[in-house]
Amino acid sequence: MLSYIFIVLALLLCTSLLLTKIFSLPRNISLLFIAQPLVGCSAPIIVFIGGILSSQMASDPSMATLPITLMILGVASASIPAAMLAKRKGRKFAILTGLSCSLSAAFLAALAAYQLNFTLFAIASLMFGIGGAFTHQLRFAAIESSASSNDIPKVLSILMLSGVFAAFLGPETAVAAKEWIASPHGYVGSFLLLALLISSAMLLITFFKNPSINHEETTGEARPLSAILSQPIFIVSICSATIGYALMSYLMTATPLSMHHMQGHSLHDTKWVIQSHIAAMYIPSLFAPWLIKKFALKGILVLGTLIYSVVAIVALSGQHVMHYWWALMLLGVGWNFLFLTGTSLLPQSYQATERHKVQATNDFILFGFQALASLMAGWVLFSAGWQWVVLSSLPFIIILYFVAGYYCFSKSTQMTNKPTHN
Repeated sequence: MLSYIFIVLALLLCTSLLLTKIFSLPRNISLLFIAQPLVGCSAPIIVFIGGILSSQMASDPSMATLPITLMILGVASASIPAAMLAKRKGRKFAILTGLSCSLSAAFLAALAAYQLNFTLFAIASLMFGIGGAFTHQLRFAAIESSASSNDIPKVLSILMLSGVFAAFLGPETAVAAKEWIASPHGYVGSFLLLALLISSAMLLITFFKNPSINHEETTGEARPLSAILSQPIFIVSICSATIGYALMSYLMTATPLSMHHMQGHSLHDTKWVIQSHIAAMYIPSLFAPWLIKKFALKGILVLGTLIYSVVAIVALSGQHVMHYWWALMLLGVGWNFLFLTGTSLLPQSYQATERHKVQATNDFILFGFQALASLMAGWVLFSAGWQWVVLSSLPFIIILYFVAGYYCFSKSTQMTNKPTHN
């Protein structure tokens, strides 16, 4: 299995070189493309084994998803400090700070697994989230490194594509190094291997250069945050990304516990479903530029909403491995469309002088709701079962239909004054 990890890393490097040549990508974006999955695979590891390992540590099985929730809470709580640090010290300093936090979390998680200490593991998960807040802002670093605002959807699609490699690196790292170091339930070596990957990402980011900012674009008076958040274009953006992300997290968090812990499906099948889901989250980015050109962002939002409806139908049809697989595959594709739409629309709501506070607010709302969704997943699953996990997602899918309809048919979602971008 270790050889499989080396193959994935080699493919990551080759894909980066190929995309750089085809799209003439700036060096910053190429570096971000390689570094992001190296540190981003920490989230799939926690999602894959966090609940399983925690169910052996926690006294109450319904608390097994707490580390996943704490990881997402860490993202939400650190999103504003991450943006402010980037504003004051630059993107490079902020990224390295976040990677340092993730590296410390990997070592602490290894110690928690070795001692079978649930409290330590929960703290490590929170630290993974704090580091993840900086990692999630890599997309804003990519936006600022773009040659023009017209390139933003393309650049975001390319960067999101790197998540395919995180999808395979995460679970494979968890399984390949599980027994490297003897411990009550394994996985100590998994977190140590993760620490090595994060260290490699830190080395790459040392070559990153802070995007140059046009002074003329950053002058002028910034609007109050309330005025920015009340814009229809911001509301469509935040609803698309937040509901899409929260529902994805809600169903994904419950899946490993429902499959392995409650239904008795093998760890291998559970890993396959989670890997397929995370890959499906990012593979559509290969076709996103063409889809956006053909259908525009309005069509992408509608398509993502329709796919989420199909997810609910499939998930309610049964609990065999293939039901989980199809539901999670479609969930990943739908998430890609909804998150890409929301992130691409966000820069249309702010001017250059406002970018950091709007980006911070966006991530705080986004990951705050995601954290709530992941915490509710464990409670609903153990209290009422998988069927109610799926049924309780339906009202939010209906809200997405209203958001998509409003964006498609309302002219008020367009900005009257086109903002400037970096």
